[in-house]
Order: sequence, then C-alpha cells, then structure tokens
Amino acid sequence: MKIKVGALMSRCGVKFGTSGARGLSEDITDFVAYVYTLGFLSYLESIGELPSSNLSTAYAANDKSSLFQLRTIAVAGDLRPSTDRIAYAICRAIEDYKCKPIYCGKIPSPALALFGFQNSIPSIMVTGSHIPADRNGIKFNKKDAELLKDDEEGIRQQIVEIDDSIFDSSGFLKDATRLLNKINPEARINYINRYVEFFGENSLSSMRIGVYQHSSVSRDILIEVLKRLGANVTPLGFSDQFIPVDTEAIRQTDIELAKKWASEYKFDSIVSTDGDGDRPLISDEYGNWIKGDIVGLLCAKYLQVDSISVPISCNTAIEKCGYFAEVKRTKIGSPYVISSMQEATEKGRQIVAGFEANGGFLLQTKVVKNGKTLLPLPTRDALLPILSILILSKISGKKISALLSELPARYTASDRLANYEQNRSRAILEKFSSDNEEKNLKEFEKYFGIVCGKPVSINRLDGIRVTFENGEIIHLRPSGNAPEFRCYTESDSQDSAIEINQQCLEIIKNIK
Repeated sequence: MKIKVGALMSRCGVKFGTSGARGLSEDITDFVAYVYTLGFLSYLESIGELPSSNLSTAYAANDKSSLFQLRTIAVAGDLRPSTDRIAYAICRAIEDYKCKPIYCGKIPSPALALFGFQNSIPSIMVTGSHIPADRNGIKFNKKDAELLKDDEEGIRQQIVEIDDSIFDSSGFLKDATRLLNKINPEARINYINRYVEFFGENSLSSMRIGVYQHSSVSRDILIEVLKRLGANVTPLGFSDQFIPVDTEAIRQTDIELAKKWASEYKFDSIVSTDGDGDRPLISDEYGNWIKGDIVGLLCAKYLQVDSISVPISCNTAIEKCGYFAEVKRTKIGSPYVISSMQEATEKGRQIVAGFEANGGFLLQTKVVKNGKTLLPLPTRDALLPILSILILSKISGKKISALLSELPARYTASDRLANYEQNRSRAILEKFSSDNEEKNLKEFEKYFGIVCGKPVSINRLDGIRVTFENGEIIHLRPSGNAPEFRCYTESDSQDSAIEINQQCLEIIKNIK
C-alpha cells in the first residue's frame, strides 16, 4: 500500500504546527505515527541525510565509527499516557525502514536533540509539550538541527509504502507487545554533564531552590543538576497524572502554589519546566513566576549574547534594555527563530542565540565563560535559562527580584481561549484585514478602543499585533496546532497588562 504523507495529514487532524505534528492522542493512531515516521525517514534519504539501506560498503570498510551513525535514529518521549504506544509505533517504523532505533527513555526534548546533534543522527521526540493530556505530538530533528518549514513541506510530499496488514481496522498495530525497556542512558548523562561541567560544581552553593516536579519529564534531571551544582534542593508537587503546564498561560493553581511554597520555605527561587522540558518556569524569591521572555532576556544577558532572535510576541524590553547589539524579530515558532539565528551567524555575529515568549532558549553558537566552553544547542531548552539566572543572581549578590527591577518597565501578559474553533479564529482576524489599513485601525478601535484607546499601527508578521498611542500593545493570534485563540498584551505595569488581557479575551468571546 502506498500513501502520500500530506494526504494523510490533511484528513487525520494531526498536522504540523509551530513545533512538530500534534493532535488528539486518539487521532495519532499507530498507523499515523508509523506513516509520519516513514515520511520523515524517506525525506531524510531524499536530501542525503540518511544513507542508503545498502550498508555493504561501510561494513566492508569496517568503519566502526560511522556504523553508529548509519541509519540510526534516536527516540524518546515525555510522561503522557499515550507516549509509550506512539513511541513503539515509531520504533517499529524505523526498523521496518531498515534503520536502527535507539530508545533514550523518558527525557527532555533538548536532551534528545543534544544526543542527536552530538552523534550526527536524526531524532524523534514523542511529546505534546504543554497541551492537555488527551493530546500528543511528534517532533522530528535532523542530524544537526530542528526541522524548518521547508523540511515540513518535504515530508508532506513523501510517498511511502507500508504493509497495512500489520494494522487492525482501527489503525493500531496487531503486534505491539514489545516493551520499550532497553534504554540507552547516554542522552540523559550527556545533558546533565553539559551543564554541570560548564557552570561548575558548587556554583550554586548556599542557594535554596524549590523544584516544582508535577509531571515534567525534566523533574529528576533538574533536581540532580541543581544538587551537583551545590544547591539546597526541595522537591515539590510531584504528580502521577499529567498536568499541562503552559509557561505562557500559567494556571492560577500554580501561581498560588508557588507563592505558598516561597513563603513556607524561604527559597531563593522555585524552578520547573513544561511537560517535555524545553520551556522553563522560574520564580523570584517571593514565588512570582517570571515571564518567559524576561527569563530569556536575563539568560542572554548572562551569556553576553550579541545577536538575539525572538518572536514578535516578546516583550519590547528586549530592545529597550540595550544589552544586545542586534535584536531580530520573527514569526512565532522555533523554526523561524532558528532561521533568523542562522542568518545572524552567516553575517558574522559571534555569540548568537534566540528565545521564545515561553522562555525556551536556543543557543546557535558556542559560549566561553570562565575558561569553560558551552557548545551550541539550537533547540528550545529550559535548563540553560534556569541555571543562567540562578548563577547571575549568585555572582551579582542580588535577589532575582532585584535583577528584574533593573530592566525597563515593560510588562506582558498572555492567555488563551481553549476549545476555540480555528475557523472562528480566522473570522476574527479577517475583521481587521481589509486592504485599507486606516479602516482596519478604526475597526480595531471599535472593539478594543475602550481598553487601550487609539491604535496607531498594525504588525502582521504573525497574527495581528496592534500598538496604541499610549504604548500599550494587543496581539491576537490563533494557535498553529490546537483549537485555541491566544492573546498577548503589553503595558507599563503588570496589573495593567493582565487587566488588558482579560478584557480582550472577554471581547473576543463576544465577537460574532
């Protein structure tokens, strides 16, 4: 049976978004995961990143160093209930394509990517990141970089051949009894050592850190790294059930928990990540969670980055702080940030990095500090920004709240309307998308003028981002891979940014 990957993608509800293919877990059947994996491998072969299945030349040469890399694919997953099943289907597809899967277990997405990049092998992560437990996703990495948008289109165009007799009528493998119990620990070990070696043993000595564990796949690694760096660590909030922690829309429960823990334990900070460990959560000493783009800003400051690439939704304090020689704005999504970083490197920038509004930090070039070198990791990572801010606090002798007070007074808020149909989202944007921009500004003022006053400019790089006369910003954007409508707001006070955000979401609910 032959099938075009794009044809399956258009009808099964599991589509590429800003970071990988995602959808309802019940829609990511074994058949879907299997076909998408074959499409990925076929695409890699078509662009020369996966050698031919004829390995006779390599074996004849007895080149053992290259044998590891030949047609080897690393696989890992998060702690969602559907992850094991999907990971098995992926491993089965890898084997049936005459490749070798290396299962790295339940580890963070950046740990898997690092393992792949270090060994020049592709990798596949089973994760839905921050989205609810009834959903999941598949994130593909090439041997040296994340997939970019052109790569996604290349996968869609692949026509793959499968033996459909191995699936039942519901699209699940008939023989799926093998357990994913042979775990290669190298990816986990390398990720831990990367940061312990760069920051140094005891670099966080005397600091009191709470680790909000919940259902993050990073929870054990985070505790181990912090302890090896000398911190006094207290585990908090462990959960056997998956919790969809979204660092761009933090639950009220998590806001209240952090403040309670900070008051009770007198921490210097509380830290955590989202489900797959590529988005950080870090609080000040009072348990106030720091916005992801401010986390990224402080991390970039510590690393002394000269060119920073960030999505259009990030806080304008990034430009106003004056820390960076170059700030490049992109569409939302790590593929766009990566493309921007690559351009900066090609133009000769020395220390190039990027981050997203969720705080996930991408390092495009090496960094040398205190005689130690941190090699590039051009994929979202939560551990680097967490550790950088803690170290910055330690070496400066300032509490995290004091570090924040030194930044320009620009504050953001973000939230979303869940279960919001995508066609409804498109209809809202169309209201402000006529050929006459003056008319669009008047239409926007009609709905949102009561909140922020007179709008003066519209940026359409990704969604609709409107700046008002008073400097306040409203940014409306449908999610790229979930039935959600997101709203980002910016003002000169946190309370104002939050209030504007809440008012905007109420207005959006009532737009017909």
